[in-house]
Amino acid sequence: MSYEDGTPVDGKGIGRKVIDKVKQTYAMELANKEFAYDGEKSLFTVGPLPHNRLEFTVVLDDISSTRRTASPGGGSNRADSEGDRKRVKKQFQSKQLNVLINYATKIPMQAIVNAIRGQDSEHFQEAVRVLDIVLRQNAAKQGCLLVRQSFFHNNPRNFADLGSGVLGCRGFHSSFRATQGGLSLNMDVSTTMIVKPGPVLDFLMLNQNVKTPYQIDWTKAKRMLKNLRITTYSSKMEYKITGLSDRPCKEQRFFLKSKTGQDGDGEEITVSKYFAVYKNLPLRDSADFPCINVGKPKKPSYFPLELCSLVSLQRYTKSLTNLQRASLVEKSRQKPQERMSVLRDALRTSNYDADLMLRSSGVSIGVDFVHVEGRVLPAPKLKVGNGEDFFPRNGRWNFNNKKLVQPVTIDRWAIVNFSARCDTRNLVSNMMKCGNMKGIAIKEPFMVFDESNQHRREPAPIRVDKMFEYIKSKLPGPPQLLLCILPERKNSDIYGPWKRKNLSELGIVTQCIAPTKVNDQYITNVLLKINAKMGGMNSLLSVEHSPSIPLVSKRPTLILGMDVSHGSPGRSDVPSIAALENFTLYRQPGSCCCVMLHWPLISRYRAAVRTQSPKVEMIASLFKPVSDKEDDGIIRELLVDFYATSGSRKPDQIIIFRDGVSESQFNQVLNVELDQIIEACKFLDETWSPKFMLIVAQKNHHTKFFQTHSPDNVPPGTIIDNKVCHPKNNDFYLCSHAGMIGTTRPTHYHVLFDELGFSTDDLQELVHSLSYVYQRSTTAISVVAPICYAHLAAAQISQFIKFDEMSETASSHGGGITVPGAVPVPELPKLHKNVINSMFFC
Repeated sequence: MSYEDGTPVDGKGIGRKVIDKVKQTYAMELANKEFAYDGEKSLFTVGPLPHNRLEFTVVLDDISSTRRTASPGGGSNRADSEGDRKRVKKQFQSKQLNVLINYATKIPMQAIVNAIRGQDSEHFQEAVRVLDIVLRQNAAKQGCLLVRQSFFHNNPRNFADLGSGVLGCRGFHSSFRATQGGLSLNMDVSTTMIVKPGPVLDFLMLNQNVKTPYQIDWTKAKRMLKNLRITTYSSKMEYKITGLSDRPCKEQRFFLKSKTGQDGDGEEITVSKYFAVYKNLPLRDSADFPCINVGKPKKPSYFPLELCSLVSLQRYTKSLTNLQRASLVEKSRQKPQERMSVLRDALRTSNYDADLMLRSSGVSIGVDFVHVEGRVLPAPKLKVGNGEDFFPRNGRWNFNNKKLVQPVTIDRWAIVNFSARCDTRNLVSNMMKCGNMKGIAIKEPFMVFDESNQHRREPAPIRVDKMFEYIKSKLPGPPQLLLCILPERKNSDIYGPWKRKNLSELGIVTQCIAPTKVNDQYITNVLLKINAKMGGMNSLLSVEHSPSIPLVSKRPTLILGMDVSHGSPGRSDVPSIAALENFTLYRQPGSCCCVMLHWPLISRYRAAVRTQSPKVEMIASLFKPVSDKEDDGIIRELLVDFYATSGSRKPDQIIIFRDGVSESQFNQVLNVELDQIIEACKFLDETWSPKFMLIVAQKNHHTKFFQTHSPDNVPPGTIIDNKVCHPKNNDFYLCSHAGMIGTTRPTHYHVLFDELGFSTDDLQELVHSLSYVYQRSTTAISVVAPICYAHLAAAQISQFIKFDEMSETASSHGGGITVPGAVPVPELPKLHKNVINSMFFC
């Protein structure tokens, strides 16, 4: 698509208007075909068009509302005014556009039928994509905000105020999937964040939490408003904000051309005077504030703030605060029956049966949920202290009147208090009493180190350094444990410097707390973490104590959890953190791996973490040869530790759990990451050939399960491996945890590679059991423990780097960077040898 002068059409939303006009004007030439248009450069029809190349010319009357860049109050000199004057003259005229349609390829819909039958189908993904585009087009015609396959109506009933001018907007996800039961429509409730519509000044005051416009930080406001769309009271047209004026409205001048004089005649006039005199809109609230600029840098077009309102359904893409995130979770939470009702309404509102393109494709959609059969796996038997066995109930258990299976002894420890509100004497008394009941022998702390009042206004790293100077002057030697009391429960600026000092520089186990209510449950949870960090174990599976886990207990087996942790939205310059886990956690740039230690146990882990370029999803440092004989990759590090803790035996079997990848990335995981792991093994010993199993765990999907005769969530241990699963691949859904609030989200496990020969039942039992070995809590978790530990390790190590300072430095050298690899990736500090093999991440 292009304008008369050959300029490509790039305005958001114009493409759909143009295609609709083409269809309306040239229906006969197009053989009355229905279109599926993706909003950009792809157009699909059922059957061929009359010709492989078609050219059309259409005229749109209202295109200026999305493309116009000039307005009253624009231009700062005669040359600019001349350009503005020409655009203003054309702004209400019709626009002629040229449309070229070229035949590209044929996508056989038979590919979907073949895939459902379990056959290899080359064009399956393209065929499903076409049907998904039809769904997007259906939503676009209803005026929805489109976020990939999630659609959001402009209905205030779907909005929830999150504070600071941000709204949670509830919509629904809709996409097609090939399943064992046939082609299925996957629908789910979806939520996104949008900017609160309405007067711009009101939004800015909310966003910055100020009471009057005179308190607004205009530098922050400029960043916040850029690229948002507004309407104005004076013209009722829609514009995109490009910036703010340098001067306030009452001082910002432009050249106003005289209507009756010669070219060049006119006067310099301020924006506020122009609107008061020529538009009869005297400014009451914004004459002292900058103007909104909707033009180009050299041809600005200004509007006073008080005349501008933000358009509805504009996405808010910046990271949320903790309070906003908590509010979003609370307000988007839905019980199973409520979610079912919302989904039925969404299906009815979408009215897919009336969609001509779907009907032309031979697709009809039922109105009922798919009924599937599930099984509930019994909870595995756990072993605690004194050889006692017990079964968890409803995915939960406790240590009331029970001792830990491997409790530690804490002889040398101290308390470091950065908070003025904590009663440390009561805390120590409760810890010693509760620890004794759980089998942990805790002696009196050496000392309570209270922070000096004179240091509390210092930067966090200095506060930590001062505290350690104090500690070293009093302690006779290194402590086993430092219990750190933080001043804030979340996002304390002390946390990162404190963890780095202890784990990287000094090698001291530390536990951070910020107690608001100290009771037995709270103290027990803290002691569970401390016990695991110091080398103890809280509980074990009875089958690993026996040992009698199918395949795993018979031959040395390494279990590995891998994950990549990215930065917050809007922070593309922050490196990713990769983590691996397998009965142990490891350090890796951008990624984290956790690996299992002490085979045949499967409850103890170590982590390896690395940083890597932002937005790179594949883990880059699994195999990293630095010479012919030396490998600095994560896998070698983990293999060496497994060998040292498992009776000097190399693993015969390696089970890999990978988190955080979509189905489109499965081949990359196999061809890139698995190949790296195999190379690392061969590099270590050419004669050694372990067998591999690779399983991807997905939490970010849109499949939910409901009980047919109960309003409650499905019980923990629910397995679904039929009808809604892939027609060919080995996959299953597992709800291992008890959904206490909202609707349970199952984990979708995909077995991508299997050389071990697990039976279906044995594999599902193993995955289920790995949800019960999480040492931080007394509940079954929603995904296997190695992956959860990888998350924790990546999150904790990421605190070591001053990402904020690095981000500011990167921004000063070229602004927002979004290209992977564009930002120099800093090396993470190495963990101290005293803690590198510990479960420091618990």
